[in-house]
Amino acid sequence: MKEKAFAIRVTGRVQGVAYRAWARGTARALGLRGWVRNRPDGSVEALIAGPEEAVERMVTAMGEGPGAARVTDVWTEPADPAAVPRGFEITG
Repeated sequence: MKEKAFAIRVTGRVQGVAYRAWARGTARALGLRGWVRNRPDGSVEALIAGPEEAVERMVTAMGEGPGAARVTDVWTEPADPAAVPRGFEITG
């Protein structure tokens, strides 16, 4: 199984709308590992890794977010899957 990893930054109305909890639940349901956290500039960043198809599904889902979110942009940058920790947590 080929693994893929991305560092992701999501902008828009993504803080104060349960985005991180939603992302953690979605990532865990997809069998991904990594973390998600708020940034001081109002965006959310994440590091995710797992099976290629599941990672792609997560990136697509992050462009929608939970119901109260209003995502304007999702930036992705390839990352090293070996550098992504086990489990999926909210780190900040």
